[in-house]
Amino acid sequence: MRVFNSSPPSEAQTRSRILQAALKLFAAQGFDGTTTRDLAQAAGVAEGTLFRHFPNKKAILVEVATGGWVDILTDLLTELSEMGSYKAVAQVMRRRMWNLQKNADLMKVCFMEVQFHPDLRDRIQTEVIEKMTDVAEAFFQTAMDKGIYRQMDANLVAKVFLGMFAIAGFSNNTLMQPDASPQQMQQMAEGLADIFLNGVLAKD
Repeated sequence: MRVFNSSPPSEAQTRSRILQAALKLFAAQGFDGTTTRDLAQAAGVAEGTLFRHFPNKKAILVEVATGGWVDILTDLLTELSEMGSYKAVAQVMRRRMWNLQKNADLMKVCFMEVQFHPDLRDRIQTEVIEKMTDVAEAFFQTAMDKGIYRQMDANLVAKVFLGMFAIAGFSNNTLMQPDASPQQMQQMAEGLADIFLNGVLAKD
């Protein structure tokens, strides 16, 4: 009987396994509480393999944080470009709530570790937050130019929107119960969108 041996994982697959293991461990134990031996065991590789892909543990942290946010930025770009109406913010919020909950470990790692790693904070600021703000600002400026939104500081509007976008992502653990139903999540998304589009003052 012929036995077929599976081919060894590619370099890209090994790198991906290391990053996935690092994300889970950093979220559960923190960066300082995770050793390179822990990372190697969780990824199923030799400890020396880690350093063939990354110069040190800090480089793994930076790649985990920035790489994950690039994916989120790409999703946001897609959401905005495919939004059927400038008034359909609730749909974007609802999908963001679902998607960011899937990235709970990433959010936890970023918000924990940027306090202790200024270089990581600066990189997320320049490579992610500023780019997200630029994209959202262009989107809202276009809506203002078309007369859909009233004229105001598009950059400020973008920052407020992204702040609500972050709240929507964390709502499962902050504003809502962890076992919230899809209907409750929809209500939350519509509420955030209503506040964003219409404010809280009663109309004259």
